[in-house]
Amino acid sequence: MTEPRRLALLLEYDGAAYGGSQIQANAPTVQGELERAIHRLTGERVRVAMAGRTDAGVHALGQVASFLTASRHSPETVLRGLNFYLPADIAVRAAREAPLDLDVRRHARRREYRYVIYNAPARPVLWRGRAWHVEPPLDVAAMQAAVGALVGRHDFAPFAGQPSRPGASTVRVLYEAAVTRRGPLVTLRLAANAFLPHQVRRTAGALVEVGRGRQDPGWFARLLSEGAPGRAGPTAPPEGLYLVAVRYAHFSFETGDDDEDVHGEGRRDHPGLARH
Repeated sequence: MTEPRRLALLLEYDGAAYGGSQIQANAPTVQGELERAIHRLTGERVRVAMAGRTDAGVHALGQVASFLTASRHSPETVLRGLNFYLPADIAVRAAREAPLDLDVRRHARRREYRYVIYNAPARPVLWRGRAWHVEPPLDVAAMQAAVGALVGRHDFAPFAGQPSRPGASTVRVLYEAAVTRRGPLVTLRLAANAFLPHQVRRTAGALVEVGRGRQDPGWFARLLSEGAPGRAGPTAPPEGLYLVAVRYAHFSFETGDDDEDVHGEGRRDHPGLARH
């Protein structure tokens, strides 16, 4: 009997046409398309594990997925074969052998997201479906001052939606939080050990309130200390959100590109997501 192998995939996708990353019975999903492509390539029906759950309409530059297979295809063949069978809005950027016991969700040490706001009077055309259009000028310095209060270990319940499990901890460690402007693009960058449901989108929505002068920068610190669950917001729309990287202690992708580009941080073709 052929011993199983675990293959890990680095995925990029446009989430506009999907009900999210995770398989659903009533909507097309990234996982569903990936499992169909694997079946067409290998003849196997497998269950794919995803490192992060992205909602309907959310995009990814560095989602990580893995699956067990008895196939003897090389990672290079898997990459080419899956990209042949996948729809045009999903692509495998890298594929490699992974430890059998790798759990791409539970073993992740750091997740990085970007939220992109198109801040200009005229609606965007090339950024349509890729960024949140906010017309009034935003005070980026005030937004940066506000988001800085979130760095560290906190109970982020005020910045999150309903927990996925009743009674689950809402404490997370935020390693990095920054807001920058590049032309009309205002980009929020967040990195944490894990995120709560809708945490990035609620943070982005609350930051726009600060940027428009409806709330002062100290509001974020007050929310952390005394805010009720779900108090921050409004929730920003999904089209501006990107999962850009998932990092592990003893596993990484090696494709010949530099490390930042492999993990979605140095995308020169995507100015709104590039590191500033």
